[in-house]
Amino acid sequence: MRIYPFAALRPNEGDAALVASVPYDVVNTAEAAALAEGNPKSFLHVSRPEIDLPAGTDASSPEAYAQARKALDALRASGTLVKEAEPKFYAYRQIMGSHSQTGIVACFATSEYRSGVIKQHEKTRKDKEDDRTRHIEILGAQTGPAFLTYRDDPAIDLIVRTACQGAPLYDFVAPDGIRHTVWEIAAAGACMADELAELFARVDQAYIADGHHRSAAATRYAAQHPESEEAQRYMAVIFPASQLKILAYNRLIKDLNGLGKEEFLALVGKVFPGGKRKCRMYFDGRWTELGWDIPADADVVGSLDVSYLQDRLLRPALGIDDPRTSPRISFMGGIRGDEALQAEVDAGRAAVAFAMEPVTVEEMMAIADAGAIMPPKSTWFEPKLRSGLFVHEVEG
Repeated sequence: MRIYPFAALRPNEGDAALVASVPYDVVNTAEAAALAEGNPKSFLHVSRPEIDLPAGTDASSPEAYAQARKALDALRASGTLVKEAEPKFYAYRQIMGSHSQTGIVACFATSEYRSGVIKQHEKTRKDKEDDRTRHIEILGAQTGPAFLTYRDDPAIDLIVRTACQGAPLYDFVAPDGIRHTVWEIAAAGACMADELAELFARVDQAYIADGHHRSAAATRYAAQHPESEEAQRYMAVIFPASQLKILAYNRLIKDLNGLGKEEFLALVGKVFPGGKRKCRMYFDGRWTELGWDIPADADVVGSLDVSYLQDRLLRPALGIDDPRTSPRISFMGGIRGDEALQAEVDAGRAAVAFAMEPVTVEEMMAIADAGAIMPPKSTWFEPKLRSGLFVHEVEG
């Protein structure tokens, strides 16, 4: 596969912590407004521009896109964001508690997304693709990196470790306690940059961990702008697979589909007779561990815990035919913990909660290799990449 250095639009060293923000799609408008309050340099003014418009403004309206461009231009004009003089690669490390992961910030070929060299494991929604494509179009830039992974390569690891021995460009702890550190690896044409590109040329495939809509939107924009070389590339951070941490994506069910308590528990007992695979259920004020074994004839998707739960209980017993569209199921990232699940049930906003075990990175890659699609809301990656540390300009 191919990787490219790029001339990033990025914060000056003194403003990085103020600019860096959570990704646009992990907060709603009210949460984004609260996070950006009193901080005109927050990148949320670019990624969630409706926070600076009258209440109720549609985040996908022309006014919102225009406001996003205005905010980006203001950060550039004030010197908060500065353009690199030449294309470069960067190393980006995140530390959350005892977990550390270090990726390479680069651009990737949209043609390799189309050809399947960069593999997917989720479906995308047209409305979300439309939104991100329009965002790129109006801003002339990709403002949030995709999150990719690849199978470890010791030679690539050595280059990254060497780069991380120098003085960092940025090093700060975000309000959520996650530490973010960025180093320059090398500028285009330098020996280390050339070696890095050569090493990635022998990597057969990469996988989208997070950022399917960003990847799809960048590819759509590229097709619309064949005259622009930069438009044929999109920004991402790529991590060795062994360093990634996937958390569970848990399930909350609104009601029991007309079943009584004892009838529901009897069905649960039949579906989960015990076995090596485990999840936990919160129902009627208590937690219960459930166990089962994956059927011998299950395929790579059917062998997932969330598939077993959906196929054996949620669909046939609770009437949730399509978890992508059913209003009777909701999802909660494992980062929020058991207490948040329990609170939803205790408050009556859900009838039952299922705390799942995390999908493994190998399971995710096996599904992508098979050309299959994971069930919705199967993976929750932490820590999340911060937006605003790098912007890839594509106009021209």
